[in-house]
Amino acid sequence: MRAMLTPAVLTLRQAEEEDRSQLTNLLHFETYVHRHLDWRRPLDWLGKSPFLVGERSGRLSAALACPPDPSRVAWLRLFAVGTREEPENAWRLLWPAALEKLAGKAEEVVAIPVQGWIQNILSKSNFEHTHDVVVLDWHPSNGKSAIEDRGSQTAMRVMRDNDIASVFDVDRSSFPALWQNSKETIHLALEQAAVATVVEVDGRVVAYQISTMSSQGLHLARLAVHPDYQGRHFALSLVADLQERTSANQEHRLSVNTQDINTPSLGLYERAGFKRTGEAFPVYQMALS
Repeated sequence: MRAMLTPAVLTLRQAEEEDRSQLTNLLHFETYVHRHLDWRRPLDWLGKSPFLVGERSGRLSAALACPPDPSRVAWLRLFAVGTREEPENAWRLLWPAALEKLAGKAEEVVAIPVQGWIQNILSKSNFEHTHDVVVLDWHPSNGKSAIEDRGSQTAMRVMRDNDIASVFDVDRSSFPALWQNSKETIHLALEQAAVATVVEVDGRVVAYQISTMSSQGLHLARLAVHPDYQGRHFALSLVADLQERTSANQEHRLSVNTQDINTPSLGLYERAGFKRTGEAFPVYQMALS
């Protein structure tokens, strides 16, 4: 009588640099892949904790990464599952282990899941859909811009590497913890920027913007004004400069994302002639303390 073979068990361990090739295949060739849109690529988080993998018969078949950055906030950077695995089964293995590693290191976990399967998993794991990120855009043909409203005496210049500490201070002072960037992230954003500018007052950086380029035009990825200097049209000046660049370079559009609950931000962009595109991305949050 032939002996029955016992199916290999899905085992858990921390991801290693040697896993990069298999993780690349998992990311690019599988159906169930959630990746956070960020200045870092998913595999840039290798070496950070928690970055966990599920392994069966020597092959990686699942991965989950959610290292805190900045401290106290852990975004779900990656959750990918191979074809032969059930996403919920892989989640039940990896997620509790990730939570253990986050204990005392993060106050909440956040995700922007755009696919139904990952939204379903998060909803079953005590995540709450708290709000949406909405997309707005501006076209040179819109007929309205921030150009006429910008401050005439705004001292604006190109952002430099030695501005990062000052930009970090503006960022930390302007955003709630959920949306703050670390110094390392700001440095990466500057490296990838198509246009990055700051506003100075008496030699102090008090506002900044970082924009990237896509096939459709400029995307305003980040804009902040220090609370002590808000109400002086610095944000409008930064936006107006981008609108002028978009028109001068004959780009198709200038786009931006913001939260649907961020009334001041929505008011700023709508005043500058931006219109909602109808695109929206859900934000799911889970408190750890």
